[in-house]
Amino acid sequence: MASKKYSDVNLYDLLGISLECDQNEIRKAYRKKALECHPDKNPDNPKAVERFHELSKALEILTDESARAAYDKVLKAKKAAELRTRQLDGKRQKLKLELEEREQAALHKLAKSRPYSTVTKSDEEVLQEQIERLRREGSRLLEEEQRAMQEQFRRNHAEQKKLQQQPVQFDSAQHRIKMKWKAEPGQDYTQQDLLKYLKKYGDVVALVVNSKRRGRAMVELATREACDMVLAYEKGDPAKPLHFEWVTPPAADKQTPKSATTGCSVSPTDYEDLVMRKLRQAEERKRLIEQMMKDDEGE
Repeated sequence: MASKKYSDVNLYDLLGISLECDQNEIRKAYRKKALECHPDKNPDNPKAVERFHELSKALEILTDESARAAYDKVLKAKKAAELRTRQLDGKRQKLKLELEEREQAALHKLAKSRPYSTVTKSDEEVLQEQIERLRREGSRLLEEEQRAMQEQFRRNHAEQKKLQQQPVQFDSAQHRIKMKWKAEPGQDYTQQDLLKYLKKYGDVVALVVNSKRRGRAMVELATREACDMVLAYEKGDPAKPLHFEWVTPPAADKQTPKSATTGCSVSPTDYEDLVMRKLRQAEERKRLIEQMMKDDEGE
């Protein structure tokens, strides 16, 4: 806005406020707008700096009694002139503009030829003097607002950092595991058979064996670690090996042990020392899993 005349910018519209607002409303509007376009928050937006500067100038002018009075006078005169201009036809508008330009040129010439005379200053000249005064004196209010804003940014950054350091909670309901095996007569898995292999890794929240499609089941394990170990190590009975895969894998999957892709077979007895926990069956979870399995059948 440094390259613009302040009379060409509606500072009230810039802040989203009315001409009748008080200082508290001006400050509140400034904080809201300035936080949105602060350069620290928009490092990749080159226009953010310019916008932030415009808002700061608006706060300076509208919170200073003398500067605001001068600005309001210019703004109201400009609006009245625009209204009159809209009411004129095209030809009369052109004549009016030419007349105003000649008048401004004449006043400017007179002011240069009589620098010490008592030529009446225009409203815009008065406004410019007030703006220059603000520039020299500085705005204590603007400094306070910007300090408060920087403090807010520091608090927000500290809170975000704290949240990032917190461990991500594993939602077992969102990351269930499918099981498949080759079902042969007399060699099928029962639910209890599957539980024997699975529960040594941790709590089994829910387990459903597909009663319509043999050789299919779905399990929900309580922890990510349990899921990773099952996917990496569990093979079931070597005579009828089990195959596991995510229904919906966790995002940025980086926790799966490297041996998950090696294809090695590890006996279930190798993990008998894992803590056995109480099995918890949730009927609602079972119902949801059964529905997912039905949907899978329809594919």
